[in-house]
Amino acid sequence: MSSRKKPSRIEPFRHKVETDPRFFEKAWRKLDDAIREIYNHNASGLSFEELYRTAYNLVLHKHGPKLYDKLTENMEDHLQEMRVSIEAAQGGLFLVELQRKWDDHNKALQMIRDILMYMDRVFIPTNKKTPVFDLGLNLWRDTIVRSPKIHGRLLDTLLDLIHRERTGEVINRSLMRSTTKMLMDLGSSVYQDDFERPFLEVSASFYSGESQKFIECCSCGEYLKKAQQRLDEEAERVSQYMDAKTDEKITAVVVKEMLANHMQRLILMENSGLVNMLVEDKYEDLTMMYSLFQRFPDGHSTIKSVMNSHVKETGKDMVMDPERLKDPVDFVQRLLNEKDKYDSIVTTSFSNDKSFQNALNSSFEHFINLNNRCPEFISLYVDDKLRKGMKEANEEDVETVLDKVMMLFRYLQEKDLFEKYYKQHLAKRLLSGKAASDDSERSMLVKLKTECGYQFTSKLEGMFNDLKTSHDTTQRFYAGTPDLGDAPTISVQILTTGSWPTQPCNTCNLPPEILGVSEMFRGFYLGTHNGRRLTWQTNMGTADIKAVFGNGSKHELNVSTYQMCVLMLFNSADCLSYRDIEQTTAIPSADLKRCLQSLALVKGKNVLRKEPMSRDISDDDNFFVNDKFTSKLFKVKIGTVATQKESEPEKMETRQRVEEDRKPQIEAAIVRIMKSRRVLDHNSIVTEVTKQLQPRFMPNPVVIKKRVESLIEREFLERDKTDRKLYRYLA
Repeated sequence: MSSRKKPSRIEPFRHKVETDPRFFEKAWRKLDDAIREIYNHNASGLSFEELYRTAYNLVLHKHGPKLYDKLTENMEDHLQEMRVSIEAAQGGLFLVELQRKWDDHNKALQMIRDILMYMDRVFIPTNKKTPVFDLGLNLWRDTIVRSPKIHGRLLDTLLDLIHRERTGEVINRSLMRSTTKMLMDLGSSVYQDDFERPFLEVSASFYSGESQKFIECCSCGEYLKKAQQRLDEEAERVSQYMDAKTDEKITAVVVKEMLANHMQRLILMENSGLVNMLVEDKYEDLTMMYSLFQRFPDGHSTIKSVMNSHVKETGKDMVMDPERLKDPVDFVQRLLNEKDKYDSIVTTSFSNDKSFQNALNSSFEHFINLNNRCPEFISLYVDDKLRKGMKEANEEDVETVLDKVMMLFRYLQEKDLFEKYYKQHLAKRLLSGKAASDDSERSMLVKLKTECGYQFTSKLEGMFNDLKTSHDTTQRFYAGTPDLGDAPTISVQILTTGSWPTQPCNTCNLPPEILGVSEMFRGFYLGTHNGRRLTWQTNMGTADIKAVFGNGSKHELNVSTYQMCVLMLFNSADCLSYRDIEQTTAIPSADLKRCLQSLALVKGKNVLRKEPMSRDISDDDNFFVNDKFTSKLFKVKIGTVATQKESEPEKMETRQRVEEDRKPQIEAAIVRIMKSRRVLDHNSIVTEVTKQLQPRFMPNPVVIKKRVESLIEREFLERDKTDRKLYRYLA
């Protein structure tokens, strides 16, 4: 048989437990006396274990509510005594007394919390009461900090101390720190409502007045330094005795009152604003303005806008000034100097900000294209540097200059016009042997090809290939023609018509000595190349002539083909008139006059003399060999007096040729677009064509319309029968 065990059970007391009716009063009296001793700094003699047990028993015997109420009354009484003491403190002792009483209250609270730990842990969460320590803080807030006589006085004292510090006085920062920390300990809302918000309002008023005073008497740079100093001071002040979150708020106040509210006046300030800083290269002031103005909206955009306007205005003055247009090389050098200047400002003062760099590029592109001679002048500048200016420079310097020029080239809208001029200038350098370095020439071609593609440089590269082929052909000519006798040695450059900027010109009458050997070369070349035709370009060649003057001096003269033709006439005549020379040589009048100027009027190179002497050549002038010509050099190089830039008729002619070259490019773009799209309206065609051709030139919408009409006439396109604004592609 198995026996079942009954479960154990705890029985309640069968008799009533009698408690002392005065148990709470006795227990509370003990706690009340202890709290008084704590506030009186006599806690050393207390038994905290016994006090804890007393509070424990009170809570255990359901006296928690009465204990909590009594504790609240007790602390209120002690705080009232403290309030009277704090209110009685005068002058600088007010904060000292407040801090001393706060420290006393804090220490007392910690001890009271330890004694009432069981109530904190059991009674308070169950009854949703405020914990003991927090209760003490709330009572301090309501009884002390927000009492009528202390609240306003505390705020005024703190704000007055801050004001005194702002005006240069030294204050007790330690006391300030402990006071503001007290407010933070009482809760973020207390710190914000009772101190931070009024502090920010007073600060706004202070900096509004100060900024008005400063802006009336300071330059822009000085004002910005003062604003930066105030920002630094406020940041340091917050770090010393305020909540870290106040930093952002007080910074916003200073920025608004000292900078944002005066932005336009500061930037446009006469003799010291942004424009003055840019003109005078005030990097430090510009850096400070960039740094400060990034703290508020529209700061940087306003700087960019004013800088753009200034750059466009000064750039326009530069490119439209007739005096500066007289020297193309100096003109472009000024542009490069201006670009270097602003690049340096953006890099150094504006932290290489991409938006500022883009704005700068936009400004330069705007004003460079105001003058349609810029493509020509930039090409002339490259010509000057690759021809003579860079002979003593190393390759790195050459590359640096070419890279800078390419930056200006990118701004050009009419890149095809630049190509036209560059081809002319490159041809002259190559044919006259004046190119400083073959490597530099090819480096420039690589840069142009990288920027604009193979099509842009294909003809330029063809020019280099022609020179190499010509050298080989000349060598074969002399190797295969041994019976030349005393004929002059010639070096022929054979130029492919499509690659070189050759222009139809009347061949001048060559001297008999040259004519014989040149005809022999013609026969040799045409004999080896079927179906080709040679036309002598006498306006492009050079010659070396040995000359003996009447004083017995001997020299070797390096001259142009035209100059050679003129000088050879004096082998059989002592005096020749202008008309005689013109009739005999058949050199065009403008070229002949420049040729005679360089031979007779350039000091140190005047191998001829002119009668009567004057700066200009007239039809009645007579020319003689200058028997008194002397030079320290055996080899004398006589250049041709020529204008660097094109004359107005030449400019118009080049422009017309460029416009003619553009027509097939525009038509090709239209056909490409219509072939892929089939149907398109007129405005869309203009937009698409402009987008495609923009890397080479900016097509004129009127010209695009004419090219569309031409394509319709030739039946590449047709107008839509229902909507006349639409075009259709015809296969």
